[in-house]
Amino acid sequence: MSRSGQPPDLKKYMDKKLQIKMNADSIFVGTLRGFDQFMNLVIDNTMEVNGDERNDIGMVVIKGNSLVAVEALELVLICCDFI
Repeated sequence: MSRSGQPPDLKKYMDKKLQIKMNADSIFVGTLRGFDQFMNLVIDNTMEVNGDERNDIGMVVIKGNSLVAVEALELVLICCDFI
């Protein structure tokens, strides 16, 4: 659960490419395939970015308590109601 007591609302980020910054300044880029109420993320086609070096590492599970920031690298629709 998030600090507000609500599970994270990451549905709008499903199947989108994300950049994930973790503690210890690790950065991963990949596609969100799943998440849970603790903000553990399942990331596919993951690439670890370290300066100019990039390592493909496939599918990973990232623990929510190690996340610092999550940034969408694709357009994410927040509202789909059109008048």
